[in-house]
Amino acid sequence: MILFGRKLPAMSSLLVWALVWEVIGQLDLTFFIPPLSQVFVTLFGLIQTAAFQNALATTAYAFLIGVGFSVVIGIPIGILMGKTRVLDELLLPWVNIFISAPLTALVPVLMVLFGFGTKTIVITTALFAIWIIILNARAGVLQINRSLIEMGRSFGASPLDAFFKIYLWAVLPEILGGVRIGIIRAVKGVIIGQLLVSIVGFGALFELYASNFLMKEFWAVLIVLFGLAFTLSGFLSYLERKVAFYASSR
Repeated sequence: MILFGRKLPAMSSLLVWALVWEVIGQLDLTFFIPPLSQVFVTLFGLIQTAAFQNALATTAYAFLIGVGFSVVIGIPIGILMGKTRVLDELLLPWVNIFISAPLTALVPVLMVLFGFGTKTIVITTALFAIWIIILNARAGVLQINRSLIEMGRSFGASPLDAFFKIYLWAVLPEILGGVRIGIIRAVKGVIIGQLLVSIVGFGALFELYASNFLMKEFWAVLIVLFGLAFTLSGFLSYLERKVAFYASSR
């Protein structure tokens, strides 16, 4: 953030919006926006309760499993699409459809197929994350210098060797970028799953606090969710910068 020609720390914009939030809350313009200071006081007490800790554990479990599946499945599919033209032509239209479609509309179908339990929430989370991971991995493969592939073949590299020692490392910047965006989408997916499939975890807390107009508690849980997503995204952005030299070496 740059103000009056001076570069301010990266968190300055958040501090400005926090100040605006606090002022609006103190003016008591609407019950929907309580003062931020009171929200943090509520949050401090909330995180010590068993209900919040159980909700966090339930949400984290579904989130991590869903993201794990999307990474393990999405990266190989994206790389194979980038290196195999026939597979790319077969799958790319479907990937584009699902990444642009309102995936929330598919949740009732998943409930019919897989029931109302954690399995459906995990699948919903994975569906929100996997498509951007596939597209980024595919885009990275298309940027690889073909001489790297020819060099690997000339030294007798098997397809499996080429996958793990050439493609995977050359596409690493795009993979991390896709995972970072996928994680942000997965946060939305896990909450939607917990609200529509089975009222558990943070979804149950959102439902409880919103229906009873407990806005301090509602915003406290939302801040935790945003904070976790922001932390994961920032960590992956850091990793992206660390492996950026792979992109230039391609």
